[in-house]
Amino acid sequence: MTESTAQELARGVLSGDVRRASRLMRLIDDQAPVATEALKLLFPKTGRAWIIGVTGSPGAGKSTLTDRLITAFRAQGKTVGVIAVDPTSPFTGGAILGDRIRMQGHATDPGVFIRSLATRGNLGGLSRATGDCLRVMDAMGRDVIIVETVGVGQDEIDIAQLAHTTVVVLVPGMGDDIQAIKAGILEVADVFVVNKADLDGADRVVRELRANLELRHAIKAPPLDHDAHHRMVLAKAEGKAVEVPAGPPEWEPPIQKVISAKGTGVDELLGAIERHQRFLVDTGEKATREQTRAMTQFLTLLRDRLLRAGLERLERERGNLSDVARRIAERRADPYALADELAGEPAVGNSKG
Repeated sequence: MTESTAQELARGVLSGDVRRASRLMRLIDDQAPVATEALKLLFPKTGRAWIIGVTGSPGAGKSTLTDRLITAFRAQGKTVGVIAVDPTSPFTGGAILGDRIRMQGHATDPGVFIRSLATRGNLGGLSRATGDCLRVMDAMGRDVIIVETVGVGQDEIDIAQLAHTTVVVLVPGMGDDIQAIKAGILEVADVFVVNKADLDGADRVVRELRANLELRHAIKAPPLDHDAHHRMVLAKAEGKAVEVPAGPPEWEPPIQKVISAKGTGVDELLGAIERHQRFLVDTGEKATREQTRAMTQFLTLLRDRLLRAGLERLERERGNLSDVARRIAERRADPYALADELAGEPAVGNSKG
């Protein structure tokens, strides 16, 4: 493919051509060089879409909820892109397209573009190509992009580094969800959804969420310095009102009860997402999240480039990866020295073999 092909792809994406965008996303997933050239052309035109991450354990109803959110955003006249990160097929290596099947009601809507990506074994619930495909949909002019992650429980926190608003979906009757909250998902949620709220145990999930949020506030409360503490003690002794120094404004994640199969509570969820959007803009936190997203995507890009270059050098100088691994397993090669050598660091010990 030629440079003109990259320009052709970029022009098609900027004009909203779904076929060209789909082709570019396929090339991104295949790591084709022309995809990188097209992304370079598109990058200055990105940064306008609002990105919503939908995450949670398998079976929580993320796909049905995403389908309802698409309908709600389209009712507002907004264009929507959806990236559904699906498990990798063990036979073809491609995505198992369960999410797109559930969203077939939007297949003929030109204002909705749904793309499934295979995880290809990537940890953290996101595909390696997710960030680049986000940029393609952004450059197309989509107002909202929803990223639905594969659903792998407590490891699924990478989405918070890509999305502006992260929606964590839980359901009653699944103890793993509460364990996931305790393990760290609590920290990444901007909005909690208790889906299938008509089932027994929904109120218990809400109570446990609130208790965990209150505990987090208690842990995160900054200690007073010595002078401030002294002033508070004196004020109490003199019967005066005690002023607690105010910290920066914090977002309190709302808990929305939803029955996505019936559409119940979806409007309230949409309102919570929009309030979070206004909060980020008004407090300047949106710029901070954009910087975090840029750093995450750059490091991912850099890591892929360095790994590819390192493996190519390894094959040129030491043989293929399987042969090198065998020599390491047989203790005929030093993995530490070899890694330092490939990374450009001074080698320590003997890496030959």
